[in-house]
Amino acid sequence: MKRKIYKQLLDWKEKRNGEVALLIEGARRIGKSYIVEEFGKNEYESYILIDFNKAPQMVRDWFDLYLEDLDMLFLYLSQHYKVRLHERKSLIILDEVQLCPRARAAIKFLVKDGRYDYIETGSLVSIKKNTQGIVLPSEERPIQMYPMDFEEFLWATGNDMLMDLIRKMYAEKKPMGQAFHRQAMDVFRLYMIVGGMPQAVKKYVETKDFDAVDAAKRDVLTIYRNDIFNYASEIADKVVSVFDQIPPQLSTHEKKFRLSALKPGAKYRDWDDAFFWLKDARVVNICYNSTEPNIGLKMNEDRTTLKCYMNDTGLLISHAFDEKGIVSSEIYQKLLFGKLEVNEGMLIENIVAQMLTASGNKLFFYSKSSEEAENRMEIDFLLQKDKVTTRHNIRPIEVKSGKNYTLSSITKCMKKFGEYMTSPTVLHAADYKVEDGITYLPLYMTPLL
Repeated sequence: MKRKIYKQLLDWKEKRNGEVALLIEGARRIGKSYIVEEFGKNEYESYILIDFNKAPQMVRDWFDLYLEDLDMLFLYLSQHYKVRLHERKSLIILDEVQLCPRARAAIKFLVKDGRYDYIETGSLVSIKKNTQGIVLPSEERPIQMYPMDFEEFLWATGNDMLMDLIRKMYAEKKPMGQAFHRQAMDVFRLYMIVGGMPQAVKKYVETKDFDAVDAAKRDVLTIYRNDIFNYASEIADKVVSVFDQIPPQLSTHEKKFRLSALKPGAKYRDWDDAFFWLKDARVVNICYNSTEPNIGLKMNEDRTTLKCYMNDTGLLISHAFDEKGIVSSEIYQKLLFGKLEVNEGMLIENIVAQMLTASGNKLFFYSKSSEEAENRMEIDFLLQKDKVTTRHNIRPIEVKSGKNYTLSSITKCMKKFGEYMTSPTVLHAADYKVEDGITYLPLYMTPLL
């Protein structure tokens, strides 16, 4: 499966020439190991993949014993993995490096030696348990990897041209037209319910069987749950409580996470470590309330008011509809055609958050409760412009799942904070249009924001 991160790997190889190691961070089961091994096969004369999920203890010990004798370390690795290493033409992959902190610490010495290139992959890499007793190497450059985005899903399902058309229409500020809009929305809904986890996408491409797709996603959810109990230590019960509350919290009108659902009278300071753990594990995307929708959204961040989205909307569906342990094909078919009587807004807003995150955006929203109607508003997302100017730096975004909706919040927002705002945007299921100063974008154009 073609992944965009491959180009980042090429850029690193060509521009850095072994000066730094690359650390690919991301949630479990998003394809980190696969893409790095493909990169090793295609771009180097040879590569060694050390998978610390199954590497024997003696291999782990070598990273302690032979850092002052790298000739011996490389000789042992070459012999054990039956791979001949070539100076400046070989890659050594430290897969799931968080399971061997000493190997991660060794990057400092390996990079300085300069003979080979190094890529680390890891999930939970910043969890305290996985960094204890080591100095994190400054010779390490982290990049983020996410579930497959919409365009990668199109490639995987054999549609190489549709995103080019979407990109062209977005750039020219034109509607797609009835036929192509319908086609794009159909495949967008398919992406939403299958999700971007590679094994689920692969299962769909091979079988077109939604039961098989759901089983693949459930395997991932089981891994996430097991990771919580294996790595979250004394806060595991709290983390599981937050994890299990994600679907019901997103099904509410405002989508904000109500701590009272976890425990009556709960305070954020008693639960913040559970949210941070899930965020560090890349299992969720956290969206914080910015109390002042102005330049520097993070400076006005209210960390006690947040929305907690799943990292993948396909996983959210399997997590939410699990009364019988599996989402039946009938439910998937109804979701595909928009016929299921559920709060679809939960799924639509989650996938918008997923796509914005994959495009490199930090997530913020604006929520204001007030007895005065003109001050009471809910803006689903706030995006800051790439190039900051003296005024008009924040784009307010409303997400609409249905055909009939009101725009009172975004209208009030522009009236009250107009000097801060630019390009008010509504993401909806209809085609592109501009009306009364508001840009209406079809949902599948979200990644282009």
